Amino acid sequence: MTESPLMLAKGQNAELATAAVAIAVSASAPVDISALLVTAAGKVRSDADFVFYNQPAAAGVHLSAGTLRVDLSRVPAAIAQIRAVVTLDNPHVCFGAYSPPTATLADADGKPLYNYRIDGLGRESVIIAIELYRRGSGWKVRAVGQGYAGGFADLITDHGVVVDQPTIDSAAAMPAPEPFESVRSMPGEAKLSFEKRQVLDLRKREVAKVLLTKGAQGVRARVILVIDKTGSMAGLYKRKVVHQVVERMIPVAIQLDDNGALEPFLYGQKFAKLPDITVEDAERWCATFLHLNGVHAGIDYRHIGAVNDEIPIMQAILGSLQNTGEPTLVLFFTDGGFSKRREITQLMRAASRAPAFWQFIGLGPNNFGILTKLDDLDGRAVDNAGFFAVRDIDQLSDAELYRLLLSEFPSWLQAARQAGVLR
Repeated sequence: MTESPLMLAKGQNAELATAAVAIAVSASAPVDISALLVTAAGKVRSDADFVFYNQPAAAGVHLSAGTLRVDLSRVPAAIAQIRAVVTLDNPHVCFGAYSPPTATLADADGKPLYNYRIDGLGRESVIIAIELYRRGSGWKVRAVGQGYAGGFADLITDHGVVVDQPTIDSAAAMPAPEPFESVRSMPGEAKLSFEKRQVLDLRKREVAKVLLTKGAQGVRARVILVIDKTGSMAGLYKRKVVHQVVERMIPVAIQLDDNGALEPFLYGQKFAKLPDITVEDAERWCATFLHLNGVHAGIDYRHIGAVNDEIPIMQAILGSLQNTGEPTLVLFFTDGGFSKRREITQLMRAASRAPAFWQFIGLGPNNFGILTKLDDLDGRAVDNAGFFAVRDIDQLSDAELYRLLLSEFPSWLQAARQAGVLR
């Protein structure tokens, strides 16, 4: 006869007779499980003491297929407690809307040892379900059931993680949305701080959600970033708006580009092709290259110019597409001044036979000329361009930004394949 696991009540503790255990949670709503390894003071020593889907291992703890597997014999002596955290996938609901979840602690063979039905939850979106803690030379388990109505930000702050508020918007303070199999990661992400990884992962999921919804999941495309470097952009550079634009485009490259890097250009009357932007080097890249004047990394910014002429940079990009049938997404940020209507119209018609989709983004309440007419432009093999303008891009949520950025690209992919523009 199989022995039933012991049911724990909130606050109750029990002995652990085995060093190898597994923690899982069953719930009526989709949830993520993670772990905090904390000292006797209840704080993490560093970001490495948090185990979650994007960092699935720490000393003695491994996350796999929704289960935390713990080898207590390998946990560092400085760690006093291992706290199993349960987070709702949907950031807009709370545990009180569902039946209580149940945490199960099993041995290495999968035999359940303890169950804890986590009753009494209300507005919480994140809870500490159970914790394993040292007692003398051994370990015990305790049913905790502590919730955090403020979500993920409250949880990590309470455990000693310093959140850099200027880089984390309100969405990043919420639990992660539903996981997607198609969310990609790059090796360089491991070099980021804990809070930057959280923001990046949320943004990648939003990009993946749009691509999944549009039927373009798994697509690979070269991603080119073009940034206006004219005098009228001075305020956007000074307020670091352009820096944030670069940061927010990186998840698009991670999801689409083979190597996860952005190919950047700055343009005025002329242009400069800059070194690729990788996820781990974005902050240094922005500090080095996002300027209007001076000489930076050997580039004389006066040579680029201070007024707009889009034709040279667009022709250069088109030249780089020769002899390839692979798709390219051009993300073109400008505050306006497209005055060469006839030339740009001719160029976009010719470019419709090239394997690139041009997504123009207007920054500020300005005159964008021919860009506003792209959807009605005739004489093209396929509709190869989109445009939207936003008065204050910093006020646009990540979900809405990526929806606007990627709304037309999947349709172009399909049309370009049918027209023989793509292989």
